Amino acid sequence: KFIEIGTVVYINLGPHAGKLAAIVNVVDQNRLLVNGPCSKVPRCVVNLKQIKITQFRIKMPFGARAGVVAKAWEKANINALWAETKWAKKIESKEKKASLSDYDRYKLMKIRQKRSKIIAAEVRRLKKSAKSQ
Repeated sequence: KFIEIGTVVYINLGPHAGKLAAIVNVVDQNRLLVNGPCSKVPRCVVNLKQIKITQFRIKMPFGARAGVVAKAWEKANINALWAETKWAKKIESKEKKASLSDYDRYKLMKIRQKRSKIIAAEVRRLKKSAKSQ
């Protein structure tokens, strides 16, 4: 994947972990200047090892200010597009699973056991009907 001005990145390490930002400038081969006014990421330099490149790209000029980035972000509707991706849904489900209490995990286990019993009973019924034919 290419590092281009306007590419939307997911920051996975550091103080802004879990947020989206757009590449504003390339500092050197290891660092980028990013800005995410809509996701509360201030204009800052991040290491390439701290980010993951997304499939989204917004049209904006080289070295754009925060206001320009915010307008381009809203125009491209990045937040809605991101929320629809499998990646975002997976992150959300991991956070939801991590926030479960002990009792919630117990209830989930019981629901899974019920589901497994129903599926196993149906499989047995289908095997029995297939044998008799």
